[in-house]
Amino acid sequence: MPTTSNLVGKRAVLGVTGSIACYKAVDIASKLTQLGVEVDVILTRAATQFVTPLTFQSVTGRRAYRDEDLWGDEGHVLHIGIAKAANLLIVAPATANTLAKLANGIADNLLSLTAVANTAPLLVAPAMDGGMYEHPATQDNLAKLEAQGAHIVGPASGHLASGLKGVGRMEEPALLVGWARYWLGRGGPLQGRRLVVSAGGTQEAIDPVRVIANRSSGKQGYAIAQTALDLGADVTLVSGPTALAAPVGAEVVQVTSADEMLAAVLAAAKGADALIMAAAVADFKPAQASGQKIKRAKGAPTIELSANPDILQAVAAMKGRPAVLVGFAAESQDLLANAAKKLKDKDLDLLVANDISAKDAGFEVDTNRVVILARDGSQAELPLMSKAEVAAALLERVDKLLESK
Repeated sequence: MPTTSNLVGKRAVLGVTGSIACYKAVDIASKLTQLGVEVDVILTRAATQFVTPLTFQSVTGRRAYRDEDLWGDEGHVLHIGIAKAANLLIVAPATANTLAKLANGIADNLLSLTAVANTAPLLVAPAMDGGMYEHPATQDNLAKLEAQGAHIVGPASGHLASGLKGVGRMEEPALLVGWARYWLGRGGPLQGRRLVVSAGGTQEAIDPVRVIANRSSGKQGYAIAQTALDLGADVTLVSGPTALAAPVGAEVVQVTSADEMLAAVLAAAKGADALIMAAAVADFKPAQASGQKIKRAKGAPTIELSANPDILQAVAAMKGRPAVLVGFAAESQDLLANAAKKLKDKDLDLLVANDISAKDAGFEVDTNRVVILARDGSQAELPLMSKAEVAAALLERVDKLLESK
């Protein structure tokens, strides 16, 4: 998992309490560390019955704390130091007992003491068995926490440790890491900016079961949306069909065809600071889609095509267009010449060009090799790198353009 510069060096405190879901907390600590976040783990006494401090130290490279440390050499100020350094406090899993302590300011262990001293955003992931989640006391405590500004994620419904089924499963690490990224990113260089990002390919119906499509996976557009969130932006993601999970915190608009993407992008672009059109929009569609499935027995049909709308040109012509327009050009020949023409013809500020004939870049892979062309004639050739790194390089340029306008 590549690092994102705005998250590198941020401090997250991960409180782990006595639930079998402790194993998920290890994954959370590992994933945040891979993003460059410095993770300080605090285990309650009950949590150490499920997992050891050494486990967390092994994945974070940092000391993991337990209640005994509260009365160690650092004495009573330990919780103050941990809390003041934190950019985010996560409690995952959060048992019913710990929820009660957090909601009512009970400070009788290192984690609850740290929570009382904490001024950073608080992210809580409840985890409990049986009917404990529905108990009125638990619901009252959750309501109190929300009123105090805590962000509650979950729990989910499913199979519980007791063998029962119901609401109480801790949410999966990927979702919790997504929310952690969102809150850690607030206050970043793009804070207060609203970005619209399009991603994925479009599908143009031939009949109810067949479409004209392309090989776009949406990975580059989704990486841009996630990186923009990491940098503090508010993000609207207009996405064609894809198997990817949407970045947590983004407003996602799902579309299928180019016409649907046009309507969604035009609506989202009003009042936006920047539009980044990373989607691979089909240039053509069947002039007339069949209302019924075309039968093979009737022979191969002749499909007449018509042009799809040019979304970038439509946005460029709209009143109150975004301050920065970014396009993408996927080319198989004459890369720079075609890209430069597209930049000028569509009145763009930046254009990202990539050679789709390369097997290690472009469609369906996790890496890309691009050239970023600017309105002023400058060009920046980026070597092979992850799509997250391409996103970071592009958004750095978008940020500078926004600052200059």
